[in-house]
Amino acid sequence: MKGKARTSHGGTQSLDDDVAATYDAFKEFEGRRYTGMRVGRGHKWNYDPGVWTEKKVTPDQWEIHYAVTKRRVGKAPEGSGVPVGTGYHWYILAHQNATKLNANEYTTSMTGMKFKLAHRRADKGTWNASVQAQRRHLITILKQVSEDLEREAAVNEAKSARPKRAEGTRLRAATPVASKRAANGKYSRAA
Repeated sequence: MKGKARTSHGGTQSLDDDVAATYDAFKEFEGRRYTGMRVGRGHKWNYDPGVWTEKKVTPDQWEIHYAVTKRRVGKAPEGSGVPVGTGYHWYILAHQNATKLNANEYTTSMTGMKFKLAHRRADKGTWNASVQAQRRHLITILKQVSEDLEREAAVNEAKSARPKRAEGTRLRAATPVASKRAANGKYSRAA
């Protein structure tokens, strides 16, 4: 089924006809309009040999710096993507897992998320957001990630607090236990 999208220039086009032509088409995600790659699509990149430097600043914290050229696996559709010279400022939150192989080598992998803080169009020399605006956006992102982690932890704690039961057995609803006092015949709730 072919969909139609409004382009950033006001026209309409078939979204399935030409990947390059759809790049600039307005799209919507959770009530927010955007252009560029459609949510759910992805890229695969090869990274050239790069340089990763790190400096220990506390017993559990390191400052890192990594610089490398990344190259698309395959070729971008002709005319797709942003113009050469466009820049992006991303903030990355990731797990890095490393295993020591010998005195000088580790295997390493990273899994995480990256968030766009700002972009700089090729024909402009400035970012679309000030340093202060980027910092405010980063604070919002980190608060949201923190809330998500806390919510996930609460769900996991609730799941682990449930009583375990043997397969095929059903849990009965808990009922208050009454005990009869021998002295006066009144009932009271058990603690």
